[in-house]
Amino acid sequence: MEDLRKKLSISKDNLDAIQKFFLDESNPFVNDLLQIVEKHGGVEEINNKFKESRKIETIYKKLETVNPDYIDDLEWLIKQRELDSFISESEYRRKILGNAVDRITFDESSPVTLELSSCQYFPFLIKGAKKVIENGDLLPGRIIRVRNMKEQEKDGDLLAMTAAVDIIGASRVETLDTKGTMPGPDGMPINVHLGGPATITGYFGGVGQPNDCALKWVDEFLYYYTNFGVKQVLNVNLGTIILGYMLYKMGIDNEFKISVFVGNDNPYSVLWTLIAAKLFARDDGTSPLIGFNLSNAVNNDTLEMSSLVRNNFGFEQVVRLEHHIIETQKSIVRQPYDRTQELLEIAPKVKNISAKHEGGPVEIDQAREHPSDILDYFLTKEQITEQAIWSHLEQNYFDRQTAVNNTAKALTEKGLSFIAARKLHHK
Repeated sequence: MEDLRKKLSISKDNLDAIQKFFLDESNPFVNDLLQIVEKHGGVEEINNKFKESRKIETIYKKLETVNPDYIDDLEWLIKQRELDSFISESEYRRKILGNAVDRITFDESSPVTLELSSCQYFPFLIKGAKKVIENGDLLPGRIIRVRNMKEQEKDGDLLAMTAAVDIIGASRVETLDTKGTMPGPDGMPINVHLGGPATITGYFGGVGQPNDCALKWVDEFLYYYTNFGVKQVLNVNLGTIILGYMLYKMGIDNEFKISVFVGNDNPYSVLWTLIAAKLFARDDGTSPLIGFNLSNAVNNDTLEMSSLVRNNFGFEQVVRLEHHIIETQKSIVRQPYDRTQELLEIAPKVKNISAKHEGGPVEIDQAREHPSDILDYFLTKEQITEQAIWSHLEQNYFDRQTAVNNTAKALTEKGLSFIAARKLHHK
């Protein structure tokens, strides 16, 4: 057995061959990427533009021309934060447990990040914030967004959400337009063989960013990174994953999360992805891969094995394992789908994990006139208006907030900790 194990040793010659490939000055894989980086001003200027774009005064100045009403909403959010209008973690625990909270020592070693997917529209977040103040509930510590980038750039949502997540102390992921389920930034089809979300099974086959789309994805990312302060984006393709590693290694402070669409559904697929992350990690051990969303099909054994790989590579505090707890009622998984009990079992064992809520509580969501549907993510604002379903999608968002709080309650009752919006609830 030991002789067989030794055969897995990676030779220095093989590692040198990889190194030689990337350092070859005639290598088009690197040269094409370098051209895009230079187009946006080079590494130092790119990072400086990002920092400037995240300043609240920069965001307000831009919002004045596209949607000044959002400035009032952001100011309201800041005021409520400063007034301590949102329930604190300790108050929340007492709300759930009563005086019994005084006899409980919470496990603070591996808090679960409360994650909501998706918050498509800034007004949903503001109305949701008013609801949690009223009910003594929590806003999530992590927000995923899957809305068309050009559309939300135009109406001010992108700017407002950039400011809002900083105000509440949450992390956020955006989904770029360069993907197979919709036209790209230039309006042309990303993949002529896909007809949009209706043919999403082809998307799972790894044809979401064919040919030169991987480089277009980088170009689109750097545009939003430098102009709108978008640091974290969804990554749905093996090509853009390695390009994300390369950008970070060059010095750009980008981050990404791997989407469930990539299909990592066993520990060996996780091993493969993290090997590349390790190869391109910076000298300080960090990687741009900060969220790893595994397939809906994974069980707790796969999460533990994935954590084993992650921890051995020094990524325990770098790469968050993101696990679906609740899914949309329609168009993605067989219902009922609720992994709360499994989360309660795995949370004490696996650190840096998040609980992702893509739908509302099953019994509530399934009874809605318009249950949550993953295909709603791909609707334009105009289509939503034409179908007269804005209020339904808003309710779907509120149901996701309810699901987030149900998970927080379950964790609290088990003596486990969570991460909600840090600047609101963890002061």
